[in-house]
Amino acid sequence: MKTLIVATGNPGKLREMQEYLDTENWNLQLKPPELDIEETGSTFLENAALKASQIAVATQQWAIADDSGLAVEALNGAPGLYSARYGANDQERIARLLRELGNNTNRAAQFVCAIAIASPDGKIALETEGICHGEILTAPRGENGFGYDPVFYVPELEQSFAEMSPETKRKISHRGKAFEQILPQLAKIVVGLVVGFVVGL
Repeated sequence: MKTLIVATGNPGKLREMQEYLDTENWNLQLKPPELDIEETGSTFLENAALKASQIAVATQQWAIADDSGLAVEALNGAPGLYSARYGANDQERIARLLRELGNNTNRAAQFVCAIAIASPDGKIALETEGICHGEILTAPRGENGFGYDPVFYVPELEQSFAEMSPETKRKISHRGKAFEQILPQLAKIVVGLVVGFVVGL
C-alpha cells in the first residue's frame, strides 16, 4: 500500500477524502503540522497544484490537495478563492453572503473543487476540477453539512446541500464530481507503481 499525503492539517478533510478513496490502494496521512503552504494561486487549480507539489517535495511522498469554494454570479464570482475567509465562522460567512446578495433575483451560483496529485519529485501527475451548479437561497435550510451548505440549493433535487443525506451530497457535489473524474486515472498510477516495484525487485 502506497502512502498519499493529504495537504491539510484537518482530520475531517482526511476522513472525507478517504471516503472517496476507500477502494484505492492508498494509505492516507495528514501533512506534517509544521508544513504550512501559502495559497498564492489565482485559481482553485493553481492553489491545489501548489499545495500538492510543495507537500510532495517536502515529504518525498505522493501528495493530494484540493481547493474549493463558492462562486456567485451576481457577485462577480465572489466569494471564490476567499470563500473560507469571507467571515470568522460559517454563520458569519452565510450572513455576509445573503446581505451582499440582498434581493437580487439572480441567485445562480456554483461550487467548485479542484484536485491535484503530485509525485514525490513535485511534478503534478493528475489534476481535475468538479463543478456543481445551483442557486443561493434567501435563508438557510437543513441541518447537515458545513460552510455554505444551508444556502446552496440544487434545483434538480429540490434540496439544499444541508438537506441532503451525506451519500447524496457525496455523489452530486463538486468534490464528488472531481473525484469521479480523477479516480480512474489514480487507479492507473497504482498499477504503474506496483509494476515498477515488481520490476525493480
